[in-house]
Amino acid sequence: MIDAYTRAVEAVLFAADGPLSIDAIRAHAGEGDVRAALVELTAHYAGRGIELVRRGERWHFQTAADLAHLLRRDREEQRKLSRAAIETLAIIAYHEPATRAEIEAIRGVQISAGTLDVLMAAGWVRPAGRREAPGRPLTFATTPDFLAHFGLASRRDLPGIDDLRAAGLLDPVDVAFEHSEVANRDENA
Repeated sequence: MIDAYTRAVEAVLFAADGPLSIDAIRAHAGEGDVRAALVELTAHYAGRGIELVRRGERWHFQTAADLAHLLRRDREEQRKLSRAAIETLAIIAYHEPATRAEIEAIRGVQISAGTLDVLMAAGWVRPAGRREAPGRPLTFATTPDFLAHFGLASRRDLPGIDDLRAAGLLDPVDVAFEHSEVANRDENA
């Protein structure tokens, strides 16, 4: 049996138009143990048609992933990100906050203003202040929408190098690097 406070937290989350922080939940539901209520609700909704999920430091109800296809009435035309946008997003996600110069240094090429504009329009990247350095460059960071879109609770859930290698995503890079080392040794011999 769910207690009255947990029911209040459930109602607040259900009526919310977006994910809520613990403080925002407490502001609507009143004083109480919000974390305990969230744990209870997460267990209560596990395996059901909707589930309570944490994205970053915010909580919301969503359709269970295995049932999402039932609710799609119209197919959204998915725009694919350019390779430059994907690389830029990955750099920001792994190195945030990152300046434009840092992104360009990692990629090895300049990025167009449109690349960052596309990522900001998608709601995945936001300006994150200015760096205390000469010229005070603007820094960029990921958003809670980025976490929600990619199903991440936090940036710590991003795959590490071992995960990427296990998925076979780094093999071509590793092989190319090894071949270039061998070629350099042969030229210098």
